[in-house]
Amino acid sequence: MSATANASRPQPPIAARQPTEKTVHGVTLTDDYAWLRDANWREAMLDPDQLDADIRAYLEAENTYTEAVMADTAGLQKTLVAEMRARMAERDASVPTADGDWVYYVRFREGGQHPIFCRAPRAADGSAEPGEPLTDEQILLDGDAEAEGKVYFSLGSVDHSPDHAKLAFSLDERGSEAYTIHVRDIVTGDEIQPPIDNTTGNVLWSADSQTLFYVTLDDNHRPCRVWRLALGEEPTAAELVYAESDPGFFVGLGETQSARYLLIHAHDHATSEVRFIPADEPTAEPRLVAERLPEREYGVDDDGAEHFVILTNADGAEDFKLMRAPIASPEAEHWQELVPHEPGRLILDHVEFADFRVRMERADALPRIIITDKRRGEDHAIAFPHEAYSLGMSAGYEFNTHSLRFLYSAPHTPDETFDYDMASRERVLRKQRQVPSGFDPSQYTVRRLTAETVDGEHVPITITHHKDTPLDGSAPCLLHGYGAYGISEPAAFSSSRFSLIDRGFVYAIAHIRGGKERGYRWYKEGKLEKKPNTFADYIRVAEHLIETGYTAAGQIAAHGGSAGGMLVGAVVNQRPELFGAAIADVPFVDVLNTMMDDSLPLTPPEWPEWGNPRDDAKAFETIRSYCPYQNVTAQDYPAMLVIAGVSDPRVTYWEPAKWVAKLRTTKTDANTLLLKTHMAAGHGGVSGRFAALEETGLIFAFLLKELKGTTD
Repeated sequence: MSATANASRPQPPIAARQPTEKTVHGVTLTDDYAWLRDANWREAMLDPDQLDADIRAYLEAENTYTEAVMADTAGLQKTLVAEMRARMAERDASVPTADGDWVYYVRFREGGQHPIFCRAPRAADGSAEPGEPLTDEQILLDGDAEAEGKVYFSLGSVDHSPDHAKLAFSLDERGSEAYTIHVRDIVTGDEIQPPIDNTTGNVLWSADSQTLFYVTLDDNHRPCRVWRLALGEEPTAAELVYAESDPGFFVGLGETQSARYLLIHAHDHATSEVRFIPADEPTAEPRLVAERLPEREYGVDDDGAEHFVILTNADGAEDFKLMRAPIASPEAEHWQELVPHEPGRLILDHVEFADFRVRMERADALPRIIITDKRRGEDHAIAFPHEAYSLGMSAGYEFNTHSLRFLYSAPHTPDETFDYDMASRERVLRKQRQVPSGFDPSQYTVRRLTAETVDGEHVPITITHHKDTPLDGSAPCLLHGYGAYGISEPAAFSSSRFSLIDRGFVYAIAHIRGGKERGYRWYKEGKLEKKPNTFADYIRVAEHLIETGYTAAGQIAAHGGSAGGMLVGAVVNQRPELFGAAIADVPFVDVLNTMMDDSLPLTPPEWPEWGNPRDDAKAFETIRSYCPYQNVTAQDYPAMLVIAGVSDPRVTYWEPAKWVAKLRTTKTDANTLLLKTHMAAGHGGVSGRFAALEETGLIFAFLLKELKGTTD
C-alpha cells in the first residue's frame, strides 16, 4: 500500500463489466471492457464531441477522480510548473538557416505558446541578441495568432517555396493528426490555395513553385495516396500520382538535398521502396529506384551529378552500407559499394553535399558524424569524449555549401548548436540553450553503466543525479524506457527533469533491446518473437540499479510512453515488487486485440514489428504472453498514473481505459490508480509549450507524492 492510501480517499469509478468472447487459434478470449471502444471511433477521433455518451461519462468520471486524488498536490504542481517554466527562455529563437538571399528561423515571444516562423535578409544573420528579431525581419506565420480561440492547435510542416514567394503550412486542430494544408502569399499574407483537408501535413514544392505534392489519409487513417495539384486549384482537381495498395505500407514524401528530385517513400517497419520525380518536371510519372523486397530497406539522396547515393541493408548488411547507382538506371543490380558494411557500426543517416558526404553513425552506443571530402577521398569524425551524450545534424536548405550544422547535448549539458566548416574543420558555437533560472552542470553526475543480462548481453544505462544524492539505496529513481521500432533513446538534456533530480531522484534511461543503441541487431533482438527480451532487459536494469546502490526495490518509478507504455504495463505485471510507482503515457497495452484488428490505423504496418496474431498462432501466443491487458492478475501493483487522448490515432483511447478498468477490479492492493484522458487531444498530449508543462507537473507531483510522501 502506498504511503498516501487511506480510508478517506475519494472512491474511484468502476466501469461496467459487459463480457464479450471470441475464439482465436483455439483460445477463448474474454473481454469485459470491449464496450469502451466506440463503434464510431473514427468520427470521435476527428470530432471528440461525437464520443458515445456512456463512454464519455466513464472517462470524465476517471478525470474527476484523478483531480480529487491529486487535489492535495495543487500547490506542488504550481511550484513544479513555475520551476520548469523558469528554466525556459521565454523569448527564444533558433539559429537562422540560410537559403539563397534569406535566412529562415523560428522564435517565441515571451508568454507565447506556439512558434513564430520568420525570415530576414541573409546579411542580417547575427544582427540581433539571442531570442530577438533579426534586422528587417518578416513574420511568415505567427503560431500564437493562428491558435487563438482553438482548444487544440498543432502545426505540421511549414515550407517556403523555392522562389521564396509563398508559404505552405499545415494545421491539426483536433489532435487526430489529420492536417489541413494552407498556402499564403508571403508578401500580402493572402490565402492563395483552397485548403486541402485530411493530409499527413507534409508538402513538397515543384522547382518552379507552381505545383504542390501531398499525401492523404484513407478511411482507416492510413497515409496511402500521393497527389499533385496546380497551385490555386481546388483539391478536387488534384491528380493521383501514386496509390499504395498494400495496407501494411505507409507512404511519405521527401526530397534530395540538392532539391533536384522529389521522393515518394513506401515502407513498413522492415521494408522500403522509393520512387522519384524530377522537381523541374512535376508532371512526370514517378520512377521506381528498386522494387521492394522483404526486409530490405533503403533511402536515397543524389550526388548533384549522375548518381543516387543509397543507404541500405541489402545483401546482409545488417548495420547498413552506402551504395551508388546511376540515376538513369537505379535498379539494385546497378548498385556499387561506396562505404562497406561494418558490423557494430550502424549507419543511421547520410546527406550529400556538392563537395562532401556526411553520415551519422552509432558505435559502442554513442553517436558520431563522419565527413567525407569527396574531392580528396578523406574521412574525418565529429565526436565527443564523454560517457553519454546526444548528437544530431541539420543539413539545412543548401547543397553547394561547406557548412554543416550539428547539435550536441548531454544529460547535464544544455543544447549547443554549432556551425561546422567541413573543409577547414573549424566549428563555431552559434547558440547554447539558456536556463534563465540558472544551471550549474558541476552539481550533477552523469554516468554510463552496463547491466549484464542472463543471456550475456550488456544493456547500457544512462544515469543522472545530483552530486549530493546518497547512493546507498535510499534515493527514488525514475527509470525511463522505450525499446521498440529501432528508436534509440538519446542521452540528451531536458531541463524539466531537474525538478525531480534536485529533489533527490536518480534519473535513469534503460537503453534496452528493441532500440538500436548497439546496432541493428539490438533492434532485431527486441521485436517479434524476441520481444520479451525488451522487458527482461528493463527488469535487469532495475535490478542492477538496486544492486549498485542507486535505488531500492519499491523506490523505482517505471516510465514510458506509447510502446514504452506497453513496456511499463508488461514489467509491472511481471515484477511489480520492483516498482513503487509507474507512469504509462498513451500506453499501447491492448496489443493482442489491436494486432488482430486490421481496421485500426496502425495494425497492418505494425505486423513486422509485433507479429500477426490473427493469422499466426505462434505470434498469437508470443503476444498473449506479454500483452499488459491480457496479463493483469490478482496481485499487488505499484501506484500508477495512466494518460490517454480521445483523438489519438496511434494508441486509441480505449486501450488505457480498458486496462485501468481491469486493473481496478483485479488488483489486490489499495495503491493509487489514476486515468487522465485528454478529451480534445491526441498522441502528443496537449498543445503549446507551457500547457505541456502542466501535464509534466502532474506527473512529477504524483511521483513525489507516492515515492517521497510529499504534497507540497
